[in-house]
Amino acid sequence: MTGPIDFEAVFDRLPTPYMMLDRELRYVAANQAYLDALGRRWDDIAGLHVFEAFPSEGESRARLEDSLIRARDSGKIDHLPLIPYAIERPAHLGGGFEDRIWSATHTPIPGPGGRTAYIVQHTQDVTAIQRLKDVAFGRGEMTMLQDDVLLRAGAAEAHSADLRRLFMQAPSFMAVLRGPDHRIDLVNNAYSQLIGWRDVVGLPLREALPEVVEQGFIALLDRVSASGEAFVGREIKVALQRTPDGPLEDRFLDFIYQPIVEADGAVSGVLVEGSDVTDKVLAGEQQRLLLDELNHRVKNTLATVQAIARQTLRGVEKPEAFVRAFEARLLALSQTHNALTDSQWAGAGLRPILAQELAPYDAARIVMDGPDVNLPARVALSLGMVFHELATNAAKYGALSVEAGQLHLGWSVEPPGALRFEWREAGGPPAAAPARRGFGSRLIERSIGAELRGVVAIDYAETGLTCRFTVSLDRVF
Repeated sequence: MTGPIDFEAVFDRLPTPYMMLDRELRYVAANQAYLDALGRRWDDIAGLHVFEAFPSEGESRARLEDSLIRARDSGKIDHLPLIPYAIERPAHLGGGFEDRIWSATHTPIPGPGGRTAYIVQHTQDVTAIQRLKDVAFGRGEMTMLQDDVLLRAGAAEAHSADLRRLFMQAPSFMAVLRGPDHRIDLVNNAYSQLIGWRDVVGLPLREALPEVVEQGFIALLDRVSASGEAFVGREIKVALQRTPDGPLEDRFLDFIYQPIVEADGAVSGVLVEGSDVTDKVLAGEQQRLLLDELNHRVKNTLATVQAIARQTLRGVEKPEAFVRAFEARLLALSQTHNALTDSQWAGAGLRPILAQELAPYDAARIVMDGPDVNLPARVALSLGMVFHELATNAAKYGALSVEAGQLHLGWSVEPPGALRFEWREAGGPPAAAPARRGFGSRLIERSIGAELRGVVAIDYAETGLTCRFTVSLDRVF
């Protein structure tokens, strides 16, 4: 059986910089990591107002003071992601001021009546990371531990209660594991939230979180306990069951396993501390995916432009005719790009794309019949070019070349996500198959058949041209 948890001893193992102020913003406690980061001794700052100990004027002081007061008066955690704050170096370190950039979290600690009694600051010096413009891929909000001493003085019983509240409300997740079976002695709120609020205190880790056993975390804890050396993990993936009877959910964690070393040198347990960085990891993966997709789209667009230029050049004899045809086809491509950009490349509507390509013609002569359909980006780009070619052909040789001509456009979506489309011309000159396949025909066949892997059929009838095609809206290219 283990006795009552000594929270001061727990905080002796927390080397990340922490300090505590009272309601008047005067120092009541600071850990060694905090003192080391600022080059101070506890006797130099004990009881001082924070801005007396570290004087500053201007925006930086105002932001820091506002954050501390917000946390104190609102009773809610307040965070300053980045704040420049110059630190006066003590004489024994050479004196003068040093420009530094910090990240700080202010956690209010309520007193017995619920009113904020203390404000705890957790701070990190991110100067080097910020100057290297690598904040997004650096330590971020992670709290890293070292083997330093936290609080030096205070009334033991009252102080222990304050430390317990600080431990429970700390923004990073924490747990204390004891003994060879890593029995869970203590967890804070952030840790409970991470594991789905399971009741795990008093259980061996393999019983409390059985899903982590096969993922190698028990073996890793065994190694830390045996060696007495800490383990630091960055963006480690762990599958956790975060809802009762729910599926495993992948989370990415920055954490440290810090051995708890007793006075005789024996390791009695492991302190776990870290941060859930899943959102940062997924954002990085999404950014890489978007860059890859952008590179792919640029290559495809350049290839399309090259094909348009080459095929257009084959079909004309005069330079001015080439310029007109080439510009018209680039405009069609550009219009579809604009529609996709408006939706952040999530896709574009079929009806708006048709409206863009047919805008120069009399809307009264064009009948559209079909549901609203959102086209994936790849499909939208290809069909935008197809509709441009069909409209251009209709204006030159088909239904739109005479006043009585009409276009009948119909489409439907059939399972499993197949778009069936019909372009039918009526009231115009009889359609006749071209003596040779022009660029328009080749583009339609390549766009539908090769790029979209669909099926296309063109009927040159006496009543007018009809083009029918089927493409998949669900296919991943």
